[in-house]
Amino acid sequence: MANPFKKFTLKLGDTFDSNTCWIPFFISLMSMGLGYGLYKGVIDNYLAEVVGMGEFHRGVAEFFRELPGFLLVFILALLYRFSAEGVFKIGGLIMLVGMLLHMGLPADRILVTTAICIYSLGEHMQLGMRNTLSLVYSKEGRGGRALGFQNSIYQGGTLAGFFIVMIAFSFIGGEKSFRLFFAISALIMGIGTVLAFRMTGQSKTDKSKSRFYFRKKYTKFYFLEVFYGARKQIFFTFGPYVLILFYKASTSTICLLFAISAICCSLASPLVGKIIDRLGYKIVMVSDTLILVIVCFFYGFAHRIFPQNVAFIICCANYILDSVISLASMASNVYVQDISDSKEEVRATISTGISVNHFITILIALFGGWIWQVLGIETLFTLSAILGIFNSIYAATIKVPKKV
Repeated sequence: MANPFKKFTLKLGDTFDSNTCWIPFFISLMSMGLGYGLYKGVIDNYLAEVVGMGEFHRGVAEFFRELPGFLLVFILALLYRFSAEGVFKIGGLIMLVGMLLHMGLPADRILVTTAICIYSLGEHMQLGMRNTLSLVYSKEGRGGRALGFQNSIYQGGTLAGFFIVMIAFSFIGGEKSFRLFFAISALIMGIGTVLAFRMTGQSKTDKSKSRFYFRKKYTKFYFLEVFYGARKQIFFTFGPYVLILFYKASTSTICLLFAISAICCSLASPLVGKIIDRLGYKIVMVSDTLILVIVCFFYGFAHRIFPQNVAFIICCANYILDSVISLASMASNVYVQDISDSKEEVRATISTGISVNHFITILIALFGGWIWQVLGIETLFTLSAILGIFNSIYAATIKVPKKV
């Protein structure tokens, strides 16, 4: 029987050009993924248990975390003289600074939010270059496979981080434990950044990511991004926080939930892609948000219907289900591809869609915490369900081009 690791490395060698810097790039990616898994695994509980952030202040922190994503198009425009490798390296350094601030700063809301914003800036800069570098380093005709390997390696590192946190926090706890994990994450990200500086290439950045691209024929895509960004943000920010504040979920439990969600998404992603190809993107965009209504109902009202321990399990199951159905957002990208005239137009439109998405997410993050604090979680998740219904209604108006 063939060695799976050897088989995997042979596939990597068959996918990437040996004359490029793909090896330090991928090792750096794995390090960054592991560092992110350690960070993501503890940050929500740290904010709730140590910093003492309630519903509203968590929304404010998320506003500043998402802000660099919205401003990314302007940031990349300022860095137009740098190669893709250069932007990737700068992003790594900024992430490292953010993590060191998490480790060293007092547990003050303003200071911690500043650290979150700085880390997020570096993260979004690297995120913008990962696909570009994967495609540049791949052999001709291997671009799709290269993107798949890039995603699996990063997600593999992230999953490892989740499991490490889950096991460790079964035995330890307290502020010092959180700071220890920030320190370990900073060390691993530092290693990833050093490896990134071994990338000596001068690949050009994708200019479509440094400008907005608005065209009338993509109007429905932009509005769909608004609806999707809003419902995504409610679950991404407040989903785990409901479990922590409302049901007193521990760091280990939250990490286990993240890990299960990531595994389910990895397994479901190819299936969702096949469903989009077979049924069409319109049917998928209409139906996925109808499932979301059920998810939102149980997430917002389970505590009123069931005993707390049962309600907690139902909320966890619905969090995983939401993570899986959010994969249907791929359908909107297929829609853009279907009505576009060129690959460059597809990239530019999707990049603009991401900025539109981030604009609505920063608003939802800010007002979502206020809605929860003043009107309750029932209202917050009812709002998410209503946005989902509007998304379905709007998606139903899409006219699918007839194939010649």
